[in-house]
Amino acid sequence: MSQTEEPKYSVLQSYDDIEIRQYEPKIVAETVIQTERDRANKAAFSILAAYIFGENTSVTKIAMTAPVTQSQPSEKIAMTAPVIQQEAGENLATSTWAVHFVMPSQYTLATLPKPKDSRITIKEVPSNKVAAIRFSGLAGDEQLQENEAKLSASLARQGIETKGKAIYAFYDSPFILPAFRRNEVMLELK
Repeated sequence: MSQTEEPKYSVLQSYDDIEIRQYEPKIVAETVIQTERDRANKAAFSILAAYIFGENTSVTKIAMTAPVTQSQPSEKIAMTAPVIQQEAGENLATSTWAVHFVMPSQYTLATLPKPKDSRITIKEVPSNKVAAIRFSGLAGDEQLQENEAKLSASLARQGIETKGKAIYAFYDSPFILPAFRRNEVMLELK
């Protein structure tokens, strides 16, 4: 079993391979990248990893936690000009992605080192309730969409309403064999 800290939550309900969880408040380091989902995850990981490895105002190393989460921001982003259009290959879903590292629970907003990189935002995420479905293997777009559809359909059958967009959670290093990886799709509940 991993010694990596995870955000604290309580399981409120469990059925099939779905859990309804109540998460405690947490602090995250976030960066937002506009590109394909997988590329955004890799680019953001490098930016956030530099921060926790000491690229911060106090040159402090911060312990890695799990999971790394990725979602499309729900809030509206201001319109800019010009609009640029470029032909892309068939399955290239370029979009805006927010990637988060959860900060270790020992830190507060006041005690957490400030990032040197202006692309990183530190923010507190309030307590929230989510439904999560866990799966192993690779977490490519197809697997994420398949599990998101399965979770959405199950919640709809139960009459449980969601809000916002799906959150993708990745718990393991890419060096872990796919069969042993823990991935999740989460939907915040109303």
